[in-house]
Amino acid sequence: MPEPLSGASREVLDRLRLLREADAASHGGRVLSYVYDSGLAELDELAAEAMRLVQSVNGLDPTVFPSVAALESDLVGFAKRMLHGDDDTVGTVTSGGTESCMLAVKTARDVWAAAQISGDPATQRMIALRPRIVAPTTVHAAFHKAAHYFGLDLDLVPVDDEGRVPVDDLVARFGPDVALVVVSAPSYPFGVLDPIAEVAAAAARYSIPCHVDACIGGFALAWWGDLPPWDFSVDGVTSISADLHKYGYAPKGASVLLQRDRDRQRHQFFAMARWPGYPVVNPTLLGSKSATALAAAWAIVQRLGTEGFAELVASCRRSTEQLRALIDGTTGLRIVGDPTGPLLAVASDVTVSKRLRVDPHHWADRVAELGFTLQMQPGFMQANGRALPRTTHLTITPVTERMLPELSDVMTRAADDVRGKTPANPKLAVQALRMSGALGRELTADKAQALLLRFGVGGSQRRSGGATSPLPSKMAPLIALIEQLPAEFAERLLIEVLARQSEPPGDR
Repeated sequence: MPEPLSGASREVLDRLRLLREADAASHGGRVLSYVYDSGLAELDELAAEAMRLVQSVNGLDPTVFPSVAALESDLVGFAKRMLHGDDDTVGTVTSGGTESCMLAVKTARDVWAAAQISGDPATQRMIALRPRIVAPTTVHAAFHKAAHYFGLDLDLVPVDDEGRVPVDDLVARFGPDVALVVVSAPSYPFGVLDPIAEVAAAAARYSIPCHVDACIGGFALAWWGDLPPWDFSVDGVTSISADLHKYGYAPKGASVLLQRDRDRQRHQFFAMARWPGYPVVNPTLLGSKSATALAAAWAIVQRLGTEGFAELVASCRRSTEQLRALIDGTTGLRIVGDPTGPLLAVASDVTVSKRLRVDPHHWADRVAELGFTLQMQPGFMQANGRALPRTTHLTITPVTERMLPELSDVMTRAADDVRGKTPANPKLAVQALRMSGALGRELTADKAQALLLRFGVGGSQRRSGGATSPLPSKMAPLIALIEQLPAEFAERLLIEVLARQSEPPGDR
């Protein structure tokens, strides 16, 4: 039995509960992004108890804490069976999708570099060049981060208006400097299942490894049914990432990175015996790390098993189909493309007159006022000049099904309320910035903050319940500004927003 908490400790927890009141609800189905609610309260209690049991464990060294190796082995085994791996398939539990993707890129870079050194002298000249990753425009931002951190070029192939990438366009970018081709199952922005079998087959002909980013979809698509092959059943797929803290319903952060074979996976590791301290061997980017998310993920997978996951995915599929039908029947809105899995991207239907159109961002703002949070995605101009539409993203989870009547009413009402409203357009503000020369100058922290305040961002915006936020209550104008500003400038402003949010009050 744990010892009872002192009065001082209870005061600390009361303060934490007060802080949590300002957060979006992580349960109950009112936030259709970021959180993955199974709707099963038992899983939350199971995860909490599992985390408590390993609270003091350091995942750095499974030779000292063999429970870490046992938990990881069970999770990797479940994932490789789920994704049709074989006896040679091995894997690692990571801290999340970003780390899984980064490790896939790090592995590919090191395998590529080793091949250049030991290969034909005629190709060794490639080692002086930066290796490339080839991927569709819709590939997750984690691969931009990985390319930046590990010194690769990210060669993005434009997609069509429905988010689909032509296989021939991807293959046309292949060459001896390509260390990895990445496809998604499905892509986050539009929920599109990339042509994995065709791309992997072509990559194999060029001896290029193929990574399937199934971070968001892996633990859902495995039970979705009626899909073309997309996992290790496809020859040429060399690695797959799938997040346990998404449709595996584990607490953040837990993901699995699977590699087709042992020799490839060994390039993922970092080992160091050339210093006077203890020998360091890390399969992940972290050294010392908590085992709490690992234990929680293990407990949930053990509890649900194949049948449990299948039931939860069936719920997601029913809700997804009903929401697709609702949006298809809403004048002024449309689903982008033909999404696969529990993700939807909603855009304005430009085939109807302007007075009947529904701007997806005004719609999302109105839905938020009525009690549900959707995720806005800015429009995007691709390298070939083809624009992708501004959209609102929905992530559907099992708990969505019980909220469908209210959610459907809210979405319909919100569309009626904003139908015909002109999309936010900050063109004059951007023109003023250009004329002032601000867009051509490097921004200090204070100058960036001053600009943000001019746009109504970065201060303490009062919200309902007394909470404050650096963001305006309506996000459509801010997302429109991000669309029109040069990307580097917008990114600098966004850094300032997030950086200042966690600064101590006296430092602002």
